[in-house]
Amino acid sequence: MDLGSNFPAKLEPYLLMAKGLKGAAAAKLIQDATSAPGVFVFSELLELPNIQELGKSEQHGKFLSSLQLFSYKTYQDYVSHKDLLPPLNEAQTTKLKHLSIVSLAADRRILPYADLLKALDTPTIRELEDLIIDAIYLDILRGKLDQKEQQLEVEYTMGRDLEPGKLEEVLAALHNWAETTSSVLATLDAKIQEIAKESEAAKQSELEHEKVLQATLKEVFEKQKEKALGGGNMMNRRLLERDRDGMFMDVDEDAGKSKNRKATDGFRVSGLCLCSRFFSGGKKPGL
Repeated sequence: MDLGSNFPAKLEPYLLMAKGLKGAAAAKLIQDATSAPGVFVFSELLELPNIQELGKSEQHGKFLSSLQLFSYKTYQDYVSHKDLLPPLNEAQTTKLKHLSIVSLAADRRILPYADLLKALDTPTIRELEDLIIDAIYLDILRGKLDQKEQQLEVEYTMGRDLEPGKLEEVLAALHNWAETTSSVLATLDAKIQEIAKESEAAKQSELEHEKVLQATLKEVFEKQKEKALGGGNMMNRRLLERDRDGMFMDVDEDAGKSKNRKATDGFRVSGLCLCSRFFSGGKKPGL
């Protein structure tokens, strides 16, 4: 739920009672509404014709000023014009200080304790922090107390009623905000497109690099394969040549051994024949 979204409902009973009230009764109603817990917006009550008529009364005109004070002014405005306003009770004083914090936060997000102490006429930091904590619990603002830095860091606040003549300023501020936002968005879009192009270019470069790498690896693999196959063929040829040389050598050796056997066998036969002749004829061999 947004801050202050239930505040108009808290004002509703006073709007119903205000119909037809005039003079002192209307002034008393203003006092009750500005003192009531949870009532922080007053524009609808302020716009009622019978409430506006109080401004014409010298006796009750200050109560209309009091309602204007709670609608869009601050505690410092009360201090500056205290003589022209009815006195505030304790509940009204606390509520006006809460609303003053909201107004101060509209100009800046960081509120130093020193500025708050002065603006709210609060004597001690302890009282100031209690006031801020109560405002947070009442759903008037969201923020964090930084005791080390002695400051209030405001996240966001409720919206107060607009002072007459301020609507144009708010519209101008919103217009400037819209233009600034559009400019920032345009800059962000351009940056996003630039990043997208750079990302796409990097992706394409990576793909090209990967393609070149794969081609290089394939080329190296093919060369190693060819080299391996070439070395194997050379070895096979050498083995074949060695086997062939060995075969020829074996044939020559076998042929030589055969000749030697034949010569030896012939010698043996010749010797036997000579011995046979010698013993049969009585002659010595070789004589």
